[in-house]
Amino acid sequence: MEITRSGSQPSKAGPSDYFTGSVRMDAPFSATSPARISGLTVTFEPGARTNWHTHPLGQTLFVLSGLGWAQREGGEVEEIRPGDIVWFAPGERHWHGASDSCAMSHLAIAEEQDGSRVDWAEPVSDTDYLGFK
Repeated sequence: MEITRSGSQPSKAGPSDYFTGSVRMDAPFSATSPARISGLTVTFEPGARTNWHTHPLGQTLFVLSGLGWAQREGGEVEEIRPGDIVWFAPGERHWHGASDSCAMSHLAIAEEQDGSRVDWAEPVSDTDYLGFK
C-alpha cells in the first residue's frame, strides 16, 4: 500500500500549450508497470478549458465541484456537475473545462498505451466554447 498525503505535492499550472485560461493541476498519480492507469485533479477557473484532445484508451472524469462543460466533436456542449461521471471513448476527440461563470474541478483518469495517455490538438475557440449559449 502507498499513501500520498493531501498537500504533499505542489500544485502546478496547466501548460498554456494544452489549456486556455487559468488551470491548476494537483495530486498527480501514476501506477507502476504493469498497471497503466494515471490521473490528477484539475481545477479550471471560469472560462478555462482544455484544448481539443483524444486518449488512446479513453478517459474518465469524476466531477468534484463547480459547474463545467464538456463536448465531444460533433456533439452538443453538455453541462457537468459534482457527482457526474463522464466517459470519453478511446480516440474520441473532445474538450472539457469550467463554465464561463463558475469554476470546476474534476478527477481525470486515463490509461497509457505505447507511452501515450493523451494526444493534444488545437485550442477550443471562444466561438465554439460559447456557441451554444
